[in-house]
Amino acid sequence: MRSNRPKSNKCVRIALFNHKGGVGKTTLTVNLAFALADLGKTVLLVDSDPQCNLTSYLVEATVVDKWLDEAEGLNGKTIWSALQPLVSAGKTAKEISPYERSDGVFLIPGDIRLSEYELNLNQSWTDCFQRRIRGFVETTALADLVTKCANETKADFVFYDIGPNIGPLNRAILLDCDFFIVPAACDYFSTRALKTLGHSVANWIKDWNLISSLAPNDVELLPGKPIFLGYVLQRFRMYGGDLVSTHKEYARQLERHVFSDVISVLREVDAGLARGTISQFKLGQIKDFSSIANLAQEQGVAMEEVKGGTETLKGEAREAFRDFAQRIITRVNEV
Repeated sequence: MRSNRPKSNKCVRIALFNHKGGVGKTTLTVNLAFALADLGKTVLLVDSDPQCNLTSYLVEATVVDKWLDEAEGLNGKTIWSALQPLVSAGKTAKEISPYERSDGVFLIPGDIRLSEYELNLNQSWTDCFQRRIRGFVETTALADLVTKCANETKADFVFYDIGPNIGPLNRAILLDCDFFIVPAACDYFSTRALKTLGHSVANWIKDWNLISSLAPNDVELLPGKPIFLGYVLQRFRMYGGDLVSTHKEYARQLERHVFSDVISVLREVDAGLARGTISQFKLGQIKDFSSIANLAQEQGVAMEEVKGGTETLKGEAREAFRDFAQRIITRVNEV
């Protein structure tokens, strides 16, 4: 299948995707990025949620405000700075350079006006079905921007931080990804959300397969085959070295629903979209670190680096996220 990625770009693109809000996707993404950087990997973070939570986490508020105010200027630095010429005037998207947050961690800053690009994507999808070139240009514009930034930074991993919805922006992002991971909390709504999530991704892939078969020969295409890498259980409470009973039951339910509502559904489309045994899909467990998680967000650092909090808790956070990062590296190599 044709792709808008140059062959020189070997980075792995991953989205942490769950349209159920409140599961801690942004916090997970930040701490995972720092853990991968500690393991010697270069990570490009893409703040593709119009709420800009990732950017606000990593960058001082005064700087973020300045970036948003100057987004449409000659030196605009946000994701909207790049896409605005295409969305507003039908011109070629602009190139921007990612912000280096720390050694090995780069950021494409978010922008609240990214929602305007998402509005266009509804029509772009229809245009793709009708073989109109502009539909393909708009649908692949964000992926093309990420490709250029990934090449510039020599990224090993790209992580999209996306909003909690199943809208057209997340559809374009998932179809650009090599893999997706589902973060889930120990609650009823996380288990219920999996059915919609699995069927949505499967339908996006099937639609894009059809679009790709109809596409003109001279257009770039998204890869369109995001593989389910696994899920991570978050924000559970412990007692006596084990999950509390209520959360243990939700963990069992999540495992069942992951298999029936995500793995099985994707395998009906293509067996290669969900490879592995159920145990391999369990990428990790991140317990409730609420006390240092709040400090980490306020200070814009990984949990293990916060000023305040107990050394024991920070050590546990470091171990949990490093283990999660290593499991992702292993799984990517397995599939």
